[in-house]
Amino acid sequence: MEMQQVRYFVALAKTLNFTRAAEQCNVSQPALTRAIQQLEHELGGPLFNRERNNTHLSELGRMMLPYLESVEASTRAAKEAAKSAKKLEQVTLTLGAMCTIGPQLVSDLIVRFQASNPGVEVRIIDSAPDLMVERLEKGELEIGIIGIPEELPPTLHQLPVFQERFVVVLPQNHHLVARNPVRVADLHDEPYVARSNCEVFDVVHADFTRRGIQTRKVFSSPRDDWVQGMIQAGLGFGFFPEYCVTNPEVVVRPLVDPGYARTIYLATVRGRPHSPAVGAFVREARRHQWPSPNPELWAGLEQPAELESMS
Repeated sequence: MEMQQVRYFVALAKTLNFTRAAEQCNVSQPALTRAIQQLEHELGGPLFNRERNNTHLSELGRMMLPYLESVEASTRAAKEAAKSAKKLEQVTLTLGAMCTIGPQLVSDLIVRFQASNPGVEVRIIDSAPDLMVERLEKGELEIGIIGIPEELPPTLHQLPVFQERFVVVLPQNHHLVARNPVRVADLHDEPYVARSNCEVFDVVHADFTRRGIQTRKVFSSPRDDWVQGMIQAGLGFGFFPEYCVTNPEVVVRPLVDPGYARTIYLATVRGRPHSPAVGAFVREARRHQWPSPNPELWAGLEQPAELESMS
């Protein structure tokens, strides 16, 4: 069964006139007649009873009409959706954002993108880094905003967009508030309030251990707001990317000797054809003014020596 046969059948079922149906379909009457005959042969019986001045649907034709009308309507809708997608109208862009990336880092980009592309709905899914890579490769996500200590898989195309340093977060009455910056050695035997979704924890913990630095984990949560709340209450110190600290009641100090940082990438699957919405988003991301280290916080401090190995 070919789509033109379906289209010709639906037109003839509505007009019950071969000449008018052929005109509607912009085809010659013999060509329409042949297509209907081929469809009848395939379906196993006449679809129309042809009388001198009275063409009407047969029993089989009446039975087939709702099915073939549905096929024709679905095909028309699919074509319209494809046209809309090409023109960035009524389409959805599925964007994955690592759960440790705060919304303030991408909110301005999303606002600017949608102002330029009002027909695109942006759907953001936050996820752990390993799961995000899996979802990208499966096609469940179109773009990922991601940064992990190890190399991303070679299947992903990576566009670096910004680098973010890690800081120490302290309660206001903590004795380390007096130190600016805080050195890694200063954290030895200190109570630690952990972010359980910290993507660099294993790497940093291993580095601490090599340096003989031990901390005492006293609390852990996947929610950054809970972790910051416990730090504010005086439970211990925290280890955060600079732009993930949102609680104004905590104290932020640079961490040095060594310092740690992460590189955030836009990731897409290498070699996969992408929608026009993906291309438009990447172009907007290239123009976007991404954050840089806070000059007041990092004034006079060198870039972390471990930056490349941590990115």
